[in-house]
Amino acid sequence: MALADSAFGAFGLSGRPGTDAFWATVKAPASVPAEGGGWVTLFLRRGSPATIDFESWSEPVPLRRWEDTDCWYAEVRMPPRLRVTYRFVADDAAYADPFNPVGAGGDRSVTATPDAPHQPHWPVIGADDVLPVPSTRFRWTGGRLGGRRTVRVHPAGGGGPVVLLLDGDDWLYLHPAMSAFDSAVAGGEMPPVTLVFLPARDRETEFACRPELWEAVRDELPRLVADSGVTADWERLVVAGQSLGGLSAMYAALEFPGLVSRVACQSPSFWWSPGSPDRDHLVDGPVGGAVAARLKERPDLSGLRVAFDVGEHETRMLPHCELAETLTAEAGATVRVSRSASGHDRAGWRHALLRDVAWALA
Repeated sequence: MALADSAFGAFGLSGRPGTDAFWATVKAPASVPAEGGGWVTLFLRRGSPATIDFESWSEPVPLRRWEDTDCWYAEVRMPPRLRVTYRFVADDAAYADPFNPVGAGGDRSVTATPDAPHQPHWPVIGADDVLPVPSTRFRWTGGRLGGRRTVRVHPAGGGGPVVLLLDGDDWLYLHPAMSAFDSAVAGGEMPPVTLVFLPARDRETEFACRPELWEAVRDELPRLVADSGVTADWERLVVAGQSLGGLSAMYAALEFPGLVSRVACQSPSFWWSPGSPDRDHLVDGPVGGAVAARLKERPDLSGLRVAFDVGEHETRMLPHCELAETLTAEAGATVRVSRSASGHDRAGWRHALLRDVAWALA
């Protein structure tokens, strides 16, 4: 589609590009149906050249200048059902989209095609807004994990079963999980829960199917949470993880069944195997990786309740996840399988996180 004044009108804009009247009409990225299916989404930036950097969905897209104005734009072809995080990159710095009210941290924005499912309970948080965080926190130092990290705890609805959120800082400072869980509990979609936001110091080490993390969670973390004074039921613990965190959550269910019997994992890295040189090699390596190999030993998973979700646009991930999902069900677990309207992107995992935690506790 060649952009002209009338083409901007197709995206709901008016005025000549680059004029104050035009900029006054610009809002978040706008989408129109594309010939042959999917969408064409218009991104606009005022002032200087930049590249759109999408999270785990597309190669970067450079903006083009509209004539000799301060209007820079890109028309991006998008598939049906896509929610994606993006940022503008200029002069080696990253910026959120100032026209988009939906932020994800200080330098990222989120957009969705018109047919992407709604994500109830997640408030709109701008890039400049400060996310609410739990007032209860403690320092976890030494022990099996070593080092030092700050863990925050929030009793949604007064507290109850523990929901252990791996990569907890992402759910604190990029996406408002505390507010979303409060809303879901208030709406009766899940029982009161106690959220434990567990940050990772070294994801590739801590989540790489090693026992130290889960020995520490079993032997050290409950006492620290108890000392914080927040109500917490560890008997109905739900572990929620994404990507490598999802891999680690499933590893814990396999190797620490007395601790972990409820799991909600989104886009788990089931391509992972020990000793391989890099991620690209692993994704193209043995299907299902180390988790599938362990599942083929036929462990008894009759006490496990696990929800799997993966982005429907993660084409290289799907075979790994599908095999692990099938083997888990064959081992006797109660399994839920779904696909989110996203790539490998936390913005697409948000609804699955709430829905699958609620299902795990049902």
